[in-house]
Amino acid sequence: MSPSEASSSRDLLPASADPTLLETPVGYVDLRRVAANAERVAKYASAHGLGWRPHIKTHKSRAIARIQLEAGAVGLTVATLHEAEVMATLTDDLLLAYPPVGARKLDRLLRLPLTLDLKVALDSVEVLQALATAAEAVGRTVGIVVEQDVGMGRVGVQSGDAVTGLASRASDLAGVEFRGILFYPGHIRMSHEEQGAHLKDVADRVHETLERLGAAGLEPGIVSGGSTPTLWRSHEVAGLTEIRSGSCIFNDREAVDVGVASRDDLAYTVLATVISTAVPGRAVVDAGSKALSKETRGNGGGFGFLLDHPEVVVASLSEEHGVLDLGSTTWRPAIGERVRVVPNHVCVSVNLQDHLLARDGDQHSLLPLEGRGRGPWKG
Repeated sequence: MSPSEASSSRDLLPASADPTLLETPVGYVDLRRVAANAERVAKYASAHGLGWRPHIKTHKSRAIARIQLEAGAVGLTVATLHEAEVMATLTDDLLLAYPPVGARKLDRLLRLPLTLDLKVALDSVEVLQALATAAEAVGRTVGIVVEQDVGMGRVGVQSGDAVTGLASRASDLAGVEFRGILFYPGHIRMSHEEQGAHLKDVADRVHETLERLGAAGLEPGIVSGGSTPTLWRSHEVAGLTEIRSGSCIFNDREAVDVGVASRDDLAYTVLATVISTAVPGRAVVDAGSKALSKETRGNGGGFGFLLDHPEVVVASLSEEHGVLDLGSTTWRPAIGERVRVVPNHVCVSVNLQDHLLARDGDQHSLLPLEGRGRGPWKG
């Protein structure tokens, strides 16, 4: 199935066939590269006996999620209830990788279709108990995936014993069932070649946790991990059953710098227009922090680089201005010239867009980002 076939007419907004008529800045997506990226990840996962459950926070688009599912993704990962409501229209297998805290969020969660194999990641008795009580009250059973911190220091219980304790509690409660464990090695962002010792530490922690669970008679059906920086070494973590890598569908400056993607794998850029060349050695484009974001991932400083002139870095950002450093290039842009900026971190850039300009060969269309926002989806 081609990318255009994978994106149903419901997922596309009408747009001029001529992208030069579209105002900038705008996120620009090459659907054929998207499809190639999806197929590559799915093939890797299959070769190592892993499932791919991509995190859709990267793109928030039904059209892109369709491409991932058609390539072989086993289900989808979401972070918000809005994303869950949107993506439940495409798959019957969802993982909410974020603890739902509060009665209103629990109510929305439990209103998702009953046909959905729904799993929730959490790391506290408080969230577990509230979810179990709410689920039992409506006659539903929700899968529980216990999150463990493997070095990032953000969320997750701190030991295999703590995982086992929470898993045992889940097994004793009505309304929920223990399904597995989840971890995110987000602290591993060095080059692909330098990740060995860090991945071994993660693998050792996971192994210890699996041993603790096994001794307690709590075999996890799901061991969910992975990240895009560690994507191609995911199989080194013994016991892993699935990877949630999300930004690999588009890739970004960090992915190139880490070595998990090449410039040929970059499927997302921000199309921008040169608006000023008045300052010597500089040029300014109309993509500022409200199109690219100010995340400082990647090597070499700045906030991105130009796809067709990789030596040119976005040196600084204000809200509507992106300042290009021309000190390392002989290229001199003209006012009105259009350029494509590779952002440091694709996920936050996509979330700043109203829609994406999508290219499929010679055809262009606008893709809505149905997963953006927080309120209930009324699609």
